[in-house]
Amino acid sequence: MTTVTLSPKYQIVIPKEIRNSIDITPGQKFQIFQIGNRLELVPIMKIKDARGFLKGKGIDSNIEREEDRI
Repeated sequence: MTTVTLSPKYQIVIPKEIRNSIDITPGQKFQIFQIGNRLELVPIMKIKDARGFLKGKGIDSNIEREEDRI
């Protein structure tokens, strides 16, 4: 587990290994969520870049529909 420290200006540095593994860049924007006492940062990606990012992840995208909805 990697540990980071909150600066007096309430800033943290994302460790290089993590930055490289999820391919984030300086100036990139994130959404931040509070879940109980935990914070989650989710990188915001442009909709154009999001196209096909789940391809090959083994996610079944078939939707079973009712006959009158086809």
